[in-house]
Amino acid sequence: MAKKHAGAHGGAWKVAYADFVTAMMALFMVLWISSQDQEILIATSRYFQNPFNSPLERSSGVMTGANAGGGSDQNNENPPSSVVDMAFMNQLANELYRLLDIQSAQEDTKPIDIAVTSDGLRITLFNRKNQPFFKPYTAEFTPWGELVVQNLAWLMDRYNTSICIDSFTGDEFHSDRSDYGPWELSSDRCNAMRRGLVHFALDPEKIDRVTSHVIETPLGTNMKDDDSRQRIEVNLVVGDKSK
Repeated sequence: MAKKHAGAHGGAWKVAYADFVTAMMALFMVLWISSQDQEILIATSRYFQNPFNSPLERSSGVMTGANAGGGSDQNNENPPSSVVDMAFMNQLANELYRLLDIQSAQEDTKPIDIAVTSDGLRITLFNRKNQPFFKPYTAEFTPWGELVVQNLAWLMDRYNTSICIDSFTGDEFHSDRSDYGPWELSSDRCNAMRRGLVHFALDPEKIDRVTSHVIETPLGTNMKDDDSRQRIEVNLVVGDKSK
């Protein structure tokens, strides 16, 4: 009976070859990343520090031609790529949550909502009944509201951001004064937010716009009991607001 001879060295060489190719690919990736400009290096570093909360997955992953090379001839006047902007915005959001020690809550009870948008970062400060931002039907901050404004001002003043403030108030407010209604209350709260941020160290030149809004109650609805209509939205945009 003829004996069967095993193939030369079996399939072990395939494993070794695969490891070699993987190592070479990793080496080329490290060399390529190292050749990028400073913004890309920072964004990559932030991704590996916290990959599960990274904004890189929100981008297309395609860099423009200006950022594809080594970047040795670039200057600081060029705006950062969208990848860097999103990473920076997520860093701001995480830092604000940490400063305020905000725990996860249901959508209709959380006092603050922070969302990364295409333009930057939107911070929504709700005037909840269980955790009010303003004292009832006034533009005066509660202790919680003052704490939030102080931390926001300190955080935003550290970075190059332009800021837009929008105040929203429901139309259910009625005052004893005939010349003071929902529009006046919304405007006062908007300006109180602006003054509070400036008072707690924010450069007033960074504030680009303040706007007041009144949300009307549709007929046949119970929206008057929805405290989410009482809120302040602070929008942050990275970079020079004049661009």
